[in-house]
Amino acid sequence: MKKLILTISLFSGIFTFAQGQQQSDSSKVQKIEEVVMTKKVFKKLSDRFVYDVAASPVAKGNTAFGLLKETPLVSSTDDKNLKIAGKSNAIIYINGRVTQMDADGLEQFLKNMPAENIQKIEVITMPGSEFKVESTDGIINIILKKKTTDGLNGNLRFVNEQNYYNATGVGASLNYRKDKLGISANVNSNENVDYKYYDLNNGNQAAKNRSVGAISDPNKNLGGYINIDYQLNDKSSLALTYNARFNNSLNSTIDLFNASTNNLTNITDYTLTKSKEDAHTYNNSMNVNYELKTDSLGSKLNLNVAGLLYRRYQESTNFTYASDINQNQNSPILRIDQDQPQLINNFSATADYIKKFKNDFTIALGGNLNSTNTDNDTKFNAYDYRTGLMNPQPNEFLYEESIYGAYLTFEKSFSPKFSGKIGARYEQTVSEGNSDNAIDERLKSIKRNYNQLLPYLSFNYAMNDKNNISYAFSSRMKRPSFWELNPIKTYLTEFNYTQNNPFVKAASVYRQELTYMHKNSYFLILNHALVKDNITEVPLQGVINGVNQVRYIRTNFGTIQEFGAMLGMQKSFFKGYLSTNFNTGIQHNINKGSLSQDPLSGDIFPLYENSKKSTSFVIQTSNNIQLDKKKTWFLGVNYFYIDKQMIELGELDALMSLDFTVKKIWNNWTFALDLNDVLDTQLLSITDFQKNGNYNNISQDRYKRGVKLTLVYNFGNQKVKKVRDIDSADKDIKNRTR
Repeated sequence: MKKLILTISLFSGIFTFAQGQQQSDSSKVQKIEEVVMTKKVFKKLSDRFVYDVAASPVAKGNTAFGLLKETPLVSSTDDKNLKIAGKSNAIIYINGRVTQMDADGLEQFLKNMPAENIQKIEVITMPGSEFKVESTDGIINIILKKKTTDGLNGNLRFVNEQNYYNATGVGASLNYRKDKLGISANVNSNENVDYKYYDLNNGNQAAKNRSVGAISDPNKNLGGYINIDYQLNDKSSLALTYNARFNNSLNSTIDLFNASTNNLTNITDYTLTKSKEDAHTYNNSMNVNYELKTDSLGSKLNLNVAGLLYRRYQESTNFTYASDINQNQNSPILRIDQDQPQLINNFSATADYIKKFKNDFTIALGGNLNSTNTDNDTKFNAYDYRTGLMNPQPNEFLYEESIYGAYLTFEKSFSPKFSGKIGARYEQTVSEGNSDNAIDERLKSIKRNYNQLLPYLSFNYAMNDKNNISYAFSSRMKRPSFWELNPIKTYLTEFNYTQNNPFVKAASVYRQELTYMHKNSYFLILNHALVKDNITEVPLQGVINGVNQVRYIRTNFGTIQEFGAMLGMQKSFFKGYLSTNFNTGIQHNINKGSLSQDPLSGDIFPLYENSKKSTSFVIQTSNNIQLDKKKTWFLGVNYFYIDKQMIELGELDALMSLDFTVKKIWNNWTFALDLNDVLDTQLLSITDFQKNGNYNNISQDRYKRGVKLTLVYNFGNQKVKKVRDIDSADKDIKNRTR
């Protein structure tokens, strides 16, 4: 059901200009070098923006997630996924190393990490060849503070939030250092119910359908990690990291009232859809890291080996009942039972070497291997009460994939004002999918073997101490997630469902970006992205076997072009009493794609076309106001507005939110009260009208208006040095799970 919710409401993660699952195959094989900071709070370096938050009052009592939402160029419209302006996704790094969790686990990790531990945040809008990212992904690199003495410190956090339902959470973080040994650990737990109300209507000249009702998804999460880092000598270190996350989602429900009208006879049939789902998710990963410094200039070797075990067990029962205009539940019509497990095993290894020379010249090279096996033993059975017929459709889909990658980059500072980087990444993907589906012979063996050379180029020119300009070009691939390849259906109603597609191929992405920075406070970003064979979901609609149906088909769908311009500011006023982060801009989207055939069943639908253009406006601002001289009271005012824009499913209506935060700091305690979506304006709506008369409209209320109370207590020696965060060889696989 989580994937169904994500599918029907995917527009909550595609505000690519303003922000974005979590969830690309992003893999970086190069540690990001820390940047020597000045006292400037916000600055532009050759390939990244740097936001120094060490002394920021916004960090006190906050979480990493909350702090990132107030970082220039970073935003979130759903309080789950972080986006970089103009990017479809933001990949999170800690001290230059990718975090080792799936999307849900990463969300919980960031919402439990104390913001007081963060020194600075780096936003890399155009990653170089040394970073294995996908599509238009950008990077957010969190640099933790370096503390100086041995000892133990920690942080306790308590959260209670009231939206449609109440949610609670607790978390504890510990850091210990003794001589050459460093240990950090975190454990967190929370309970919440994701509740959404839908109004879905579609139709054509012959028939129309409307479904209204709620989807409720309760969750219990338990997660944590432990890092053990030991410095072997002055030049080398050895580290071990273990991450775990457990999720129980029991009694998730779909409760919809459906009306299907024959426009020719004006007769309406009423039904009820009632679905129940139980899901359990287990994600465990372990990584061993070895780092060797080879000279005094900063040259180093970094080696990683990792293993990942991912398990998701999902069972659901979907009933369709006869009903009437008063929504009374009558006799059952159809029952669909599904068992949809997903098992993923992965082994990964990376090797990276950076060689620095005295003349400001750097060579970086490396390689990676990812070997993945998935097993999806799906059970499907449909029982029609009207005919007494049972239609079992078992399907076990086995998928094997190996990715081989290598990169080489050259970086040179030609003068104090001018520097450049050029590089390329070569990737080869070998995969095979096998299904025991007895109906479709094509599914029994699907083999893919493709490779691509991905060039990168950038330069940076500091005109003077107040003005800086930079340009970058990159090319990337976007592989489908593992769950997208498993040829199964997920039902919302009997004739409204999503369908995965094992024939989806990787998309190609080409991007370029021009950035101008003035006085380290004002910036202008111009960008362009071209996506070929874009991976998305397409709503095919039409009368099949006498019934009007809507199928959301996962497939490659034409090309997309995005042109964007963003003007921003990060500045303090009135001697620091007011700190403002302000972004505004426009984006022009060009969509071009068409589809008429279901790639699995072969059914022919009326042509679905999206060859439309749109120009949209966006504004986002985060403001922190100091209320007293002692710096113990603060007021936060945050606002965003996203204009109408064309996306793959149609026209997305305007969206905005106004939020307030009141914070009190008292000794080691921090108390924060958040008022979210005060105006109750986070209502999502998509409308689509086709030339052939088909229409498909989606409306969703996410109930984001709410209040949240947070209590944080810091204890122990606050000068404890942070353990060295560990890189992971399996980082590019985790985001391709659910």
